[in-house]
Amino acid sequence: MSAVIKSRDDSPQQPHFEPSGVEVLARHPGQELLLTPAALVFLAGLHRRFEATRQARLAARRERQAFFDAGGLPDFREDTAEIRAADWRVAPLPAALRDRRVEITGPTDPKMVINALNSGASCYMADFEDSTSPTWANLVTGQLALRDAIAGTLEFTSPTINSVAGKPASTKHYTLKPFEEQSVLIVRPRGWHLDEKHVLVDGEKLSAAPISASLFDLGLFAFHNAHALAAKDRGPYFYLPKLQSMEEAQLWNDVLDHIEAELKLPNGQLKVTVLIETLPAVFEMDEILYVLRNRVAGLNCGRWDYVFSYIKIFRKHRDKVLPERGQVTMTQPFLRAYSELLIQTCHKRGAHAMGGMAAQIPIAGDEAANEAALAKVRADKLREVTAGHDGTWVAHPALIPLAKQIFDERMPQANQHEVRRQEVLVTRDDLVRPSLGTITRAGFENNVEVCVRYLAAWLDGNGCVPIHWLMEDAATAEIARAQLWQWLHHADPRGQEPRAAGLHLADGSEVDFVLFERALLNLPGKLGDRTKLPGGSRLNEAIGMLDRLTHADTLEEFLTLPAYARLD
Repeated sequence: MSAVIKSRDDSPQQPHFEPSGVEVLARHPGQELLLTPAALVFLAGLHRRFEATRQARLAARRERQAFFDAGGLPDFREDTAEIRAADWRVAPLPAALRDRRVEITGPTDPKMVINALNSGASCYMADFEDSTSPTWANLVTGQLALRDAIAGTLEFTSPTINSVAGKPASTKHYTLKPFEEQSVLIVRPRGWHLDEKHVLVDGEKLSAAPISASLFDLGLFAFHNAHALAAKDRGPYFYLPKLQSMEEAQLWNDVLDHIEAELKLPNGQLKVTVLIETLPAVFEMDEILYVLRNRVAGLNCGRWDYVFSYIKIFRKHRDKVLPERGQVTMTQPFLRAYSELLIQTCHKRGAHAMGGMAAQIPIAGDEAANEAALAKVRADKLREVTAGHDGTWVAHPALIPLAKQIFDERMPQANQHEVRRQEVLVTRDDLVRPSLGTITRAGFENNVEVCVRYLAAWLDGNGCVPIHWLMEDAATAEIARAQLWQWLHHADPRGQEPRAAGLHLADGSEVDFVLFERALLNLPGKLGDRTKLPGGSRLNEAIGMLDRLTHADTLEEFLTLPAYARLD
C-alpha cells in the first residue's frame, strides 16, 4: 500500500509519493520537510531490520526483572570476564569531544536550542527523552529546530508581551552565535522501551507496529543532519539512554553501523556517550564500552535514573527500601561506589567519565536561599572533579560559570584520563548496599506533589518543569513515584500477609495508604491557583493516574508508558 499521512480525525491529506507500508497518523506544520518519501523509506528500513531484536532485548529485561523479584541480585557476569581482564582501549576521541567540562541539557524547542547553543557550555545535550513530553508537535518542532540550527538559520521571536500600565507590547528575538562560539551539539533519543505511536510500519499486515521511538528520533536526525555535521567535524554525536546490558549496546552499534552504511558515512563517524543510569548496566560498563569501542566517547553518571532503577530492580526487596530522595545523594556509599567505578573503568579504557546533573535553578528574590542552593552545586561539582570526572551537567545556564570555574581550577587540561583511580575496589555488595536515612512527612508529601505536578505538566506537553527551585524531569518524577509505591507496598499490603514490620515516618507515624490518600486529597488546596501552574488544567488527571499507579499490585515499569497513551 502507499503510505498515507492522516490528521487526528483520520482525514487523509492530498497524497504524494510515499514509501510502501508506512503510515503517519498525525499532522503538524513543517513535518513534510522531515518526513519526506526518502526519510520514511530510511526509517522503515531501520524498523524492519531491528524491531525483532529490540523486542528480544525488552523480553530479556522482563526475564531479568523476574529474577530480581524472586530475590536475585545483579552481579558481574562470568561469561564476559575476559573482556574485563583484557587490555584494550576505545578509539581516539574526536577533537570536538576532548574537552566536555560543562554540558547543559534541555528540551528541543527553538528558544531552548538557541539559548543552549549560545550558553558557553562545552556541549548541549538536546533531549528528546526525559526533558521532552513526546507530543507529535514537540517532536516535529524539535527536529526542525535542530535541523535549522545546524544549517545556521534558526531564529525565534518570543510571543508578544501584553502591554502593562500603558507601556507598548514588546517581543524578544533570539539568534545563534557564530558556529565556532556554539556549544557542541549532542542529541539524546528516547530509550528502547518506548514506541513512536504516530508512525506505523507495514500497516496492512497483521504485524503492523509503531516504530521504535529510539530509531525514529536518532534515525530522523541522522538522515537529515549527519552529512552537514560530519562536514563540520561535529559527528553527529549522541547520548544513549536507559541501557541495561552489553547486548542492548550491541543493538545500538548494529543500528549505527547500518545508518553509516545507508548514508555512505565512514564507519565510526557517529559517536556516542552512554548513560549508565540503570543498576544492571553498572555491572557491564567494560562490556558496554567494548562493544561500542569504535565509536564510544564516554560514560555518564545518570544518577537520578540510576536511583530510580535501584528502586525498580529491588521493588520486592524489603531490605533495599531507600529513604526519601533528598537524602539519597552521591555521598551515599552505593552511589559513591558507582561513580568511582565508572571513573576507573572509563579512564582505563580511554573514555570520558562524565558526572551528573545539578538540578538547581536560581532562586530570585531570596539571596540566602539562592546562596544555599549554589553551595550545594559547588560542593557537588567539587566532589566530581576531585574524584576524577572529566565533566559535568547543569540544568540552567546560570550554573555554567560556577561549574566551569570549579573544573577550570582543578582540571586545567582538557580532561583527566590520567586519574586512573587504581585504588578503587568495588564489589557487588558495594553497589547494592542501600542508603541509611529516614522518611519525613515533608519528604513523603513532596514526592506526591512533585509526581503530580510533573505528570500534569507532561500531559500538557511540558517535559521540563521547575518545582521548588529544582528543574524536575521524568527521571526525578520517577524516583518520587517509585518510592511511594515501594514504601506503601512494603508498609501497607492492604489485606495481604505483611512482609515485615511496617515503615514509619521520622515522627513515628505509620506509612500507609491513608497517609497517601490524605496527601492526594490535600494537594489541590496546597497548590492554590492551578491556572498559574504548568499543566494546571490536567491536575485532576495526574492525581487520578498517580492514585491508580500507586495502588497497583505491580510497579509500572515507566510512568511515561501509560501516560503516553494520553498524549496527542
